[in-house]
Amino acid sequence: MGLITGVIAFFYHLPQIYKWLFKPYYILSILMCSAFLILRKCPGLCENLNTEREDGNPCDFDWREVEILMFLSAIVMMKNRRAITLEQHAGNLFMFSKVANVILFFRLDIRLGIFYFALCIAFVMTCKPPLYMGPEYIKYFSEKTIDEELNHDTRVTWIVEFYANWSPECQSFAPVFADLSLKYNCAGLRFGKIDAGRYGEVAQRYKVSTSPLAKQLPTLVLFQSGREVMRRPMVDNKCRAVSWTFSEENIIREFNLNELFEASKKIKGRGENSPLPPEEVWN
Repeated sequence: MGLITGVIAFFYHLPQIYKWLFKPYYILSILMCSAFLILRKCPGLCENLNTEREDGNPCDFDWREVEILMFLSAIVMMKNRRAITLEQHAGNLFMFSKVANVILFFRLDIRLGIFYFALCIAFVMTCKPPLYMGPEYIKYFSEKTIDEELNHDTRVTWIVEFYANWSPECQSFAPVFADLSLKYNCAGLRFGKIDAGRYGEVAQRYKVSTSPLAKQLPTLVLFQSGREVMRRPMVDNKCRAVSWTFSEENIIREFNLNELFEASKKIKGRGENSPLPPEEVWN
């Protein structure tokens, strides 16, 4: 049953896979993740490699390499249990595959290990994951516009994402937030984003830490009548984010988006300055 579900999910996401697979970042990542496999299996190259196999065959994995690859598979499976988007699944696979390649190359030949490690550093410094460029109904704020927009019409409810372009979690969450904006955006319910990495003073004013150790990015904040009503993830006493999964289902449930959307559509029948009472949505 699990295999059938996986096959169905693969074909369901096939158009998306085809779309992003041929971007330079993913092409180079796939090549780097399969570098050791190519070297070990490629005729003309593998004959000159060292091996610990009893039969002396240098073109096949020895028992230690198999152990490393099996351990890699287990780690990727555990990490991907909490992955939401295709990008998150691919990101986990790429990251741990490169780590395994570094170990395998250093074990094979220290010179190859140093060379591959240098390639990984150069790749991280020069090649960034592509940003989400799909359809969305999202207002992008700056430090000068966020307060004005949140207080411009007190009838409007805002869901604002604090993000940073350098954060892999924010990059993975971008298509989820965009999809929610397409489904729930209306006259009384709006979606916004602000780059907390760029506008640090705004992030500090709204008590969103941009430190990687705090793990507060992305942060979703719901505003009604210009005031914060709730946010996810919540923050503990040490200013660290409480673990929370940014899935579409969790956001719809925690923010009561279905009820909020129905209540926000009534804004057209209200007076110009009449705010939408929070108790209509929040009990």
